[in-house]
Amino acid sequence: MAYTDSMDNNTAPVSMSEALGQSEAFLNFQDQISRVAPIDRPVLILGERGTGKELASARLHFLSRRWQKPFVTLNCAALTATLIESELFGYEKGAFTGAGTRRIGRFEQADGGTLFLDEIGNIPMEVQEKILRVVEYGRFERVGAVNPVHTDVRIVGAANVDLAQMVRAGLFKQDLLDRLSFEVIYVPPLRVRNGDVMLLANHFAGRIAFELGFDQVPEFGKKAAHDLEAHGWPGNVRELKNVVERAVYKTNGPVITRIDFSPFSSPFDPLPGPGTSSIEQVENRTAALSADGKSIRDTEKRLGTHEEAVLTLAELSGLPLKKAVFALERFRLSQALTAARFNQKEAAANLGISYDQLRGLKKKHGM
Repeated sequence: MAYTDSMDNNTAPVSMSEALGQSEAFLNFQDQISRVAPIDRPVLILGERGTGKELASARLHFLSRRWQKPFVTLNCAALTATLIESELFGYEKGAFTGAGTRRIGRFEQADGGTLFLDEIGNIPMEVQEKILRVVEYGRFERVGAVNPVHTDVRIVGAANVDLAQMVRAGLFKQDLLDRLSFEVIYVPPLRVRNGDVMLLANHFAGRIAFELGFDQVPEFGKKAAHDLEAHGWPGNVRELKNVVERAVYKTNGPVITRIDFSPFSSPFDPLPGPGTSSIEQVENRTAALSADGKSIRDTEKRLGTHEEAVLTLAELSGLPLKKAVFALERFRLSQALTAARFNQKEAAANLGISYDQLRGLKKKHGM
């Protein structure tokens, strides 16, 4: 099941191309959306980060009778408490310092359509009261206004926190939770979607391969596929997408043999602490190598396995010339690719070599 990207006049594009799955958990979740979408009542979507709560809200909208009207979104976690009210309800000219003109809020923008409130648990209590009045009476006042504004909006809220616990802690209004919970939809995490990991992985691999201009889409080797399916995916589909895209652009050949779950694999801290210079880091690392009994043979072994490493001058000076040139060549190649954001033609130009020579070097170093 796939969806094309869609966009309305009031919001940024909502990409629905990642709503893919064939597992029982995913299909049951999609069926729940389909059943409640035509019923013009508020819906609450709960799920872990990266599971696709906004995608679910967009599907609710486009399967409803409001599908031709605006689909407006607001990430409540991205705004301060003082800004949320004016973003939702708008304000009149002169309502506060800097309010030079009237501005309509998200409720007016979404009139006749759907308003998606992401991270709804971040909304302050006083604003929750105003939202409750909109749900119950269909009207509100702009900040600094006296006359009410009428609106017809379906609210879809989303959260990755326990809203019931927030009610018990006095941080969320019970009345608002009751009104928003005509139906509660739980988005299944990726770890319970049996069989969906490789379906999504191949989809993301195909997209990034096309973007990078690859002649063919790399396939996942047996170990790479096993590692993907065995991972816990705390970041869910968003994390999977990042991991797969990183694996595709790092591969050099038709088969992906290695999965890097974290980009933070540099041997040095890229943000050294106060008082620690890059030179000191190099000196400390060289000293640590000596203290640990590391030898030139250990360094040669690392080079032979193509392990990502930045060698110090001390290490290079202890190597045979051929191996030192190999290490420096690999370092400059990695540096140029990173600086060019993995645009191979640009990296080749920066190194003063041809595109074919760069591809040859990549193959030589297993990058």
